[in-house]
Amino acid sequence: MEKVNLAQKFGLFDEYWSPKIAGTLNGQHVKLAKLKGGFIWHCHEDEDELFLVVKGRLIIKLRDGDIELNEGEFLVVPRGVEHKPVADEEVHVLLFEPIDTLNTGNVQSELTKVDLDEI
Repeated sequence: MEKVNLAQKFGLFDEYWSPKIAGTLNGQHVKLAKLKGGFIWHCHEDEDELFLVVKGRLIIKLRDGDIELNEGEFLVVPRGVEHKPVADEEVHVLLFEPIDTLNTGNVQSELTKVDLDEI
């Protein structure tokens, strides 16, 4: 067993919208990602998605309104709910989701990441 230092792990990569695997437990991945700009509208049909803001401010756009997340806050987006993350400035997030969850959910695009790097 080894402890994980989030700041150290975030220092290992620079690319945006490219989640990295920081841990695995009970069929779930703990992913770290840097976000900047807008992502795509998508949903996850079979799994909930947790966004925990470690650094910065993240907006989760929903069809019926926006939710602002600041450092130390998290949101669980229920399965089947269409959403679009937006980060005006660089944001560091921790994501917690099943191993086979794609970052773009039900949408295939140039932003879809299939083989994630472990850090």
